Amino acid sequence: MTMPDDQPETPYLELLARGAPAEAYERPVLRARAEGASAARLAALERAKLLALRVRGELEGRRRREAELSALFETAHDLAGLRDLDAVLQAIVQRARSLLGTEVAYLTLNDPQAGDTYMRVTDGSVSARFQQLRLGMGEGLGGLVAQTARPYVTESYFDDERFQHTRTIDSGVKDEGLAAILGVPLMLGSGVIGVLFAADRRPRVFEREQVALLGSFAAHAAVAIDTANLLAETRSALAELEAANEIIRDRSEVIERASEVHDRLTELVLRGGGVHDVAAAVAEVLSGTVEFTEAHTAPAAAVDRSRADGHAVRHGEDWIAAVSAGGELLGALVLRGHPRLDPVDQRTLERAAMVTSLLLLARRSADEAEQRVRGELLDDLLDAPDREPRLLRERA
Repeated sequence: MTMPDDQPETPYLELLARGAPAEAYERPVLRARAEGASAARLAALERAKLLALRVRGELEGRRRREAELSALFETAHDLAGLRDLDAVLQAIVQRARSLLGTEVAYLTLNDPQAGDTYMRVTDGSVSARFQQLRLGMGEGLGGLVAQTARPYVTESYFDDERFQHTRTIDSGVKDEGLAAILGVPLMLGSGVIGVLFAADRRPRVFEREQVALLGSFAAHAAVAIDTANLLAETRSALAELEAANEIIRDRSEVIERASEVHDRLTELVLRGGGVHDVAAAVAEVLSGTVEFTEAHTAPAAAVDRSRADGHAVRHGEDWIAAVSAGGELLGALVLRGHPRLDPVDQRTLERAAMVTSLLLLARRSADEAEQRVRGELLDDLLDAPDREPRLLRERA
């Protein structure tokens, strides 16, 4: 049935309505020619066909842009709830590959210390060598993007002389079987932190819109990386702060314990306590067993080291602090069964040894004074019978 000459657009409206493929738009013209339509009718159908194809292209472009915007929106939504950097980067690479219709997509990050860029995330890759590639700045397509902060695209990588081909890079690309490659920089401010790629295993021309789309994904990826780095730095700072607070708490407890020891030792000295009282007080604070031993019964080597260093020393499972005064060894304090001792507790044992030496010297001085007073009294009783008896009794 021949279409009226004044309605050449009718079949094309139907084709547009049902989303027919581009090759279907040629059929009305072929059918009309086969039916012997007039030249005017054929010309009208040709014009209607071109117009319909133009409308179809616009509709496809709109649908493609809507899909791209939707994907970008989903990516931004993922970034808002960022928890795992690897998962977000993987999603970006997967969406870039899907929207651009490529066989492979991948992302590299710059390594400032090594001065190169390395493979971080891939999607669609099958080559282990390719997934472990590192590109020096300026090497290959990716190295050039990382160095210049500009997007680069090639229809056939191995035939493109613009890039610095190296054996390592070319081997990896060949192993993956890539031909067409598009790379865009990941920018933070004015600096490049990496490159986002889309690639095919056959020659292909990437359109300007596709370059812009991949650039948008690269911007999202850069934000994701920066956000994740900031979160990692924050977590690290919080962990360091918590560790510092823990140290402060521990030091505060140690200082309080040292203060307690100081007060108890001072009290013992003031009320005339003995060396065994000092040992008992230190044992209670250090949660161990502390004994005072005479010089001849203490381990000689450990005592000599303690006297030479002026500090308590470890001896097997015990700690030994020499008790000496004026170069004379008076004995030692031994903390038993306590192989680990922090510096403050070690200082507590050393202070106790010092107090013990003072007590021993004080006791010796008192004994000497007592003997001297006894001798003087005896002399007065024998040599001065005329002394006042009351005074002698008081002295006795």
